[in-house]
Amino acid sequence: MMKSPRYVCVPGPVIVGAGPSGLAAAACLEEKGVPSVVLERSNCIASLWQLKTYDRLRLHLPKQFCELPLMPFPEEFPTYPTKQQFVYYLEAYAKRFNIKPVFNQKVMRAEFDHSLGFWRVKCVGLKEGGGDGVRVPVVDRGDRGKKVLVVGCGNSGMEVCLDLCNHDARPSLVVRDTVHILPREMLGRSTFGLSMWLLKWFPMGLVDRFLLIVSRLLLGDTARFGLDRPRVGPLELKNSSGKTPVLDVGTLAKIKSGDIKICPGIQRLMRHTVEFVNERKENFDAIILATGYRSNVPFWLKEGQMFSEKDGLPRRPFPNGWKGECGLYAVGFTKRGLLGRVHGC
Repeated sequence: MMKSPRYVCVPGPVIVGAGPSGLAAAACLEEKGVPSVVLERSNCIASLWQLKTYDRLRLHLPKQFCELPLMPFPEEFPTYPTKQQFVYYLEAYAKRFNIKPVFNQKVMRAEFDHSLGFWRVKCVGLKEGGGDGVRVPVVDRGDRGKKVLVVGCGNSGMEVCLDLCNHDARPSLVVRDTVHILPREMLGRSTFGLSMWLLKWFPMGLVDRFLLIVSRLLLGDTARFGLDRPRVGPLELKNSSGKTPVLDVGTLAKIKSGDIKICPGIQRLMRHTVEFVNERKENFDAIILATGYRSNVPFWLKEGQMFSEKDGLPRRPFPNGWKGECGLYAVGFTKRGLLGRVHGC
């Protein structure tokens, strides 16, 4: 016998997702006395951080730039909190603002009913621990001596390669495009913090030139190792495209020493063989994709105006993409990482 669908009337906003953005939005609403309901397809808050990230992960930016609205990080936390510390912070944040998401609820469809004047949101209950089946690479001693290809040269791909080196694997890194690599710290300060301070006094182009000069002095010419820099400076590139520079935590030294090989883009994949765009073929024991992800919002949000089906992001560029029609809002789609969650609330 089929169960009849259950309808629930929500006297306030519905927030899809209990990650940092969803928690920040719920906390700001709670602070203003506005009740909300948070729907989360997984069985915990911040499921991406808790279930789908590697253990050595730390925040790439200093903690003061990553804290959510209305609550700072604990003073005793280091400048770059660990994954475990960040999850602890988010759980404490949810508790402080009495945020109690409805877990294991996958949103299948959200559509505004113009005749009644409210949003209809259709959810499907998932089994405990439900969600997609993304496998997180676990690097351990069992990878000793194995040839591993990492695709993607962002911060995650670089750090996974470093982990592989530290566990005596033989990693290669696919670099398909130009990339800015900066030291994590400059002149005794975090590179990001120093950049934000300089931008208060100097134009972005001048700050970019300063960053590149200091990076050249500290890191050398990265192009010598197959890591060409974009023509546009790191801050201007981030501002225009959302592409984040790599903050080096030791990977570049492994590339210079030859412990990490740089490879061009992939032409095609076979069973155990990779053919690169230069027609060279090589066998690998494992391949790790560190190529990012694409928002699935257009799949379930039936409005067609605010979000692009091409990349799943708001069509209007930052800072104008946060508000749509009929009470539709977007938080965390700024391509500015955790900093975008703060500015989006």
